[in-house]
Amino acid sequence: MKQTIVTLSVSVLLGLGLTACDNSAKVPTAEKATDTKDATSTTPMTIGYSDWPGWVTWQVAIEKGWLKDAGLNVEFKWFDYSASISAFAANQLDAVFITNGDNLVNASGGSKGMIIMVTDYSAGNDVIIAKNGINSIQDLKGKSIATEKGLVDHLLLSTALTDAKIPFSDIKLVNSVTNELPQVFGSQDVAAIAVWQPVANQALKAVAGSKIIYSSKDKPGLIYDTLAVNPSHLSAHKEDWKKLIQVWDKTVKYIQDPATHADAVKIMANRVGVDPQQYEQFIEGTHLLDIAANKKVFQKGTGFDSIYGSTYHVNQFNVSNGIYKTEVDVDGLIYPALVDELK
Repeated sequence: MKQTIVTLSVSVLLGLGLTACDNSAKVPTAEKATDTKDATSTTPMTIGYSDWPGWVTWQVAIEKGWLKDAGLNVEFKWFDYSASISAFAANQLDAVFITNGDNLVNASGGSKGMIIMVTDYSAGNDVIIAKNGINSIQDLKGKSIATEKGLVDHLLLSTALTDAKIPFSDIKLVNSVTNELPQVFGSQDVAAIAVWQPVANQALKAVAGSKIIYSSKDKPGLIYDTLAVNPSHLSAHKEDWKKLIQVWDKTVKYIQDPATHADAVKIMANRVGVDPQQYEQFIEGTHLLDIAANKKVFQKGTGFDSIYGSTYHVNQFNVSNGIYKTEVDVDGLIYPALVDELK
């Protein structure tokens, strides 16, 4: 939910990496993730997914064969997050899992993605970590804080400061590549960092006495994770996308059911090479949204309980920080019809 300099062009922003879900800006390694034999369509729907719990969740549906059972021919392609966005922008994917804010950046560069569902909102995986002696956002006044400019934890920091009535000018922002933040945090000059998991855990281990003083759990709905679809593909395949949303609902319920939760966590943890016990922490920091929750989130409003209100907020943040010059048409990128039609 991540850029090196706020005034960079959109194309550079996309190339370097854009959000809390990307933990490394590597060359993408795409792989076929679903068994598509005997599926109803000969041309698969291609979807880019990456290492964020709300998206790794799909691994459960993939391995259980639920997509095929729904009559869907879907090819999930695994990427580093920023590379998946670039692939979608280059029309190499029919859809991509992306934060609502990064979808705006994509649209500002001419690559429109229609948000047809919300997988989750960050509920603790994006954090502000401070050194010993700093116990609240108020204590950050006059301090140096490191984050990657223009990305989601820059947004988290800005929102936390605004809520605490601290002007951004009252802190010194140190721009740092996300993966280097644990090392930057260890320097004498930096008092705090804004970062996401699992890099956050690395930073906590690197600096003795450090602690989380604010997280996305304090601002539910600030960071939404979504599925954005190419408008042409959506128009031609609405029923298939509706079926996909139904598979998502089944997957969320499987994860949330105490009887099957452990199996789901094991599948997800194996996909990213993490011990299931450790991965449990990341699931807890991700508030998954089933169809019923999506119906509420897609209701138009100005607050963070609405995908509209949250995205309006990010839109203003992106413009004020020079990520793009003119506000994007938020309503034109949100398509609630499919969720609204489902029971």
